[in-house]
Amino acid sequence: MKIAINTRFLIPNKMEGFGRITYEVTKRLVQNNPNDTFYLFFDRAHKGKFNFGKNAVPVVLPPPARHPVLWYIWFEWSVYRALKKIRPDVFFSPDGYACLRSPVKTLLMVHDISFIHFPRFIPFLKRKYYEFYTPRFLKKADRLITLTNHALKDISGFYQIPEGKFDLTTVAAHGSFEPVDADLKKQIQKKYSAGEEYFLYVGAIHPRKNIARLIQAFNMFKKRTGSRFKLLIVGRFMFDNKDVLSAYEAAAFKNDIQFIGYMGKDLYAVMGSAFALTYVSNYEGFGMPLVEAMNCHVPSITSNVSSMPEVAASTGILVDPSNTEAIAEAMHTLVSDEKLYQELRQQCVIRKRDFSWEQTAYDVYQSMLKLCTRDGN
Repeated sequence: MKIAINTRFLIPNKMEGFGRITYEVTKRLVQNNPNDTFYLFFDRAHKGKFNFGKNAVPVVLPPPARHPVLWYIWFEWSVYRALKKIRPDVFFSPDGYACLRSPVKTLLMVHDISFIHFPRFIPFLKRKYYEFYTPRFLKKADRLITLTNHALKDISGFYQIPEGKFDLTTVAAHGSFEPVDADLKKQIQKKYSAGEEYFLYVGAIHPRKNIARLIQAFNMFKKRTGSRFKLLIVGRFMFDNKDVLSAYEAAAFKNDIQFIGYMGKDLYAVMGSAFALTYVSNYEGFGMPLVEAMNCHVPSITSNVSSMPEVAASTGILVDPSNTEAIAEAMHTLVSDEKLYQELRQQCVIRKRDFSWEQTAYDVYQSMLKLCTRDGN
């Protein structure tokens, strides 16, 4: 087969979310299928950073697509011309965007429709782009692949797309997420939490992530227990976060709350050294930090809504994300119930085996094969 892949999120030293999925899946597709030719569509020069194999052909298509107007130009002109010239059997787009003008069979990976459920948290122009183009992308795609049953049913139900058009896969954590030894844990705690145990949040600091309520719950937990625990919040500020800053300023124990910002290589050790992940988002299509935590044998406190129960399964405590009291009580339960805590750690050891990049790449390739058979539609 000749396979074209949208790899615009493969940017050196800036791979998060879509970029990580694109990297892990594309690398394995290229290496596991040497008889196929893969055309990798970049929107900027990459200086050979992503040389996955001799059967991978990099194609740089300007302009850099980081704005709704440029998204349109890139997909409907640059990608369209490349597809017309190459004439691949399949075009795979792992970030949910498609080329509407091209007749090439398209496999689209769709992640969630958070802009439908929380439109006020999306900048105006981006929201309008998503609202207008997403249903068109979904209709255009010959097959869709998504990461959880919840996301599948959410997207299928809202847009009235037959579930038979979807395939299901999952994604995994970076291999550096693993349990840490006692010495490293001590070093990390000394560096980031004044030598104390800590709860950890990892992800964008965004209103949908419910961080203001997490801060309030942590403050409640501290007030009730007198615990020396800290709360580390790792991630970039995005959109309007006045509620997060207000909750922080109002917290009696704000000195025990640390905003770390974006974190590079230390993140693996910080996750592995955490007492528990606190991930009480209001909505997720998947929730990668949950898998990263279980890879480190770190239990989680997470939400009982959207995809999070499906991903976390029995590796943590599920709570109503709108209930501050419930979040605080879950913190108290984990700290006070050693038996439960160790049981959850053991569940992490078991559950992490269900997430594999090799499986993801295999599932994506099988979806491609469906498009290259007579009844693939």
